[in-house]
Amino acid sequence: MSDLASFLDPLVPPSGTGCVECNLTGSWWVHLRRCAKCGHIGCCDDSLNQHASGHAHTTGHRIIQSFEPGEDWFWDYGSNQFADGGPTLAPPESHPPTQTVPGPAERVPRNWQRLLG
Repeated sequence: MSDLASFLDPLVPPSGTGCVECNLTGSWWVHLRRCAKCGHIGCCDDSLNQHASGHAHTTGHRIIQSFEPGEDWFWDYGSNQFADGGPTLAPPESHPPTQTVPGPAERVPRNWQRLLG
């Protein structure tokens, strides 16, 4: 991952515990991803809005890390590949374990699986 160092800033904390844009619009997400450059938290591509990949394409911040408890993998949108290893990013490393998946619980519709196709 050393050749990708310009796409990382391990000192930047995450933007919050949920998808920035979904929180602004009252939407919900399936899983969360963290931009390794600026800390933006966005929803994954399995979510309705796919804010993490949208952020990557808009900003050029191509490296994300899972923001799910117990997951530490990275994804490189530039190469469309998992990146083996990477630096430890500023805490917290995930959303709170008590936060539901999908979430947040109060905004997830009962038919959420059907909505995702």
